[in-house]
Amino acid sequence: MRERILEVALAHAKAEVELHRANIEVYLQGVVGIGEHSDIMETIQLELDKMAAANDRMEMINLIIISPK
Repeated sequence: MRERILEVALAHAKAEVELHRANIEVYLQGVVGIGEHSDIMETIQLELDKMAAANDRMEMINLIIISPK
């Protein structure tokens, strides 16, 4: 069960990274009609921060998998 929980947590974090990567791509394409995001740079920074958090989670999960107690 332990392995399954870690696998799911890792898959979730990977999916989060890809979600935020896709959001950034949309912003970089210059899509119009995103009214609530007038500051594109700030919005991209927020997406990058979310990607970094998910990436950190993946690193921690991998440490747990590699060095279980």
